[in-house]
Amino acid sequence: MGRRQTVQNDGGPPASPHSPPACCFCWCCCCTCSCITMGNEEATRRKSRRASRETRIEMVQNKDSSSGKPSMEEVQVWGQSFDKLIRSTGGRNTFREFLRTEFSEENMLFWLACEDLKREANKRAVEEKARVIYEDYISILSPKEVSLDSRVREVINRNMLEPTSHTFDDAQLQIYTLMHRDSYPRFLNSQIYKSLQDSLAESSSES
Repeated sequence: MGRRQTVQNDGGPPASPHSPPACCFCWCCCCTCSCITMGNEEATRRKSRRASRETRIEMVQNKDSSSGKPSMEEVQVWGQSFDKLIRSTGGRNTFREFLRTEFSEENMLFWLACEDLKREANKRAVEEKARVIYEDYISILSPKEVSLDSRVREVINRNMLEPTSHTFDDAQLQIYTLMHRDSYPRFLNSQIYKSLQDSLAESSSES
C-alpha cells in the first residue's frame, strides 16, 4: 500500500475547512498521479482571473479619469489631505506614478484590491478574491509582497480560515498608514507633483 505525503503550501494561505483535500504525491511506481497537472491547470486559471480583475480595475480608473486634468483647486487639496488624495481617482493615479519611481506601487495596488474586496457581496467571489489578494500581496513568495508586521500577518492567517470582505482590514490600515507617513511627504516634494502644479498654473494663466 503506497504512502501518502501532504504537500505543504509554503507562503500560501491556510487551508479553509471548505477547501478540497490537499494534493498528494503517489509513491507507487505502477500508477500515474494527475495531481501536478491539475495543480498547473488551476494555477493557470487563477493567473488568468487575476489578470482579468487587474485589467477591470485599470479600466475603471481610466474611465473615471477620462474627463481630463484635475483642477488646480483639487491638486492643492491633495497637498492638504492624504485621504482626499487617495480617494480621488486623479490623485491615486498621480500618486501611483510617484510610487512606481520608488518601486512601491504594490502598496497602492493592495489598498485598491482591499477596497474592491469590501464592495463584494457574493460569498464565493469574496473567498476567491481574498485568496488572490493573499497570494499577490501577503505571501512571502510573491514579488509584490507588502510590508506587514507579524501581528497583522497572524490576524490575516486566522481570518483566511473563513475569508470575508473585511479579512484584510488591519493590513489595509497598516499599509495606508505607511503610505501616509512615509511616501506621502516625499510625494508632495516630488518633481511629479510640482510639475503637475506648474502645468496647471501655466494653463490657468494662459486662459
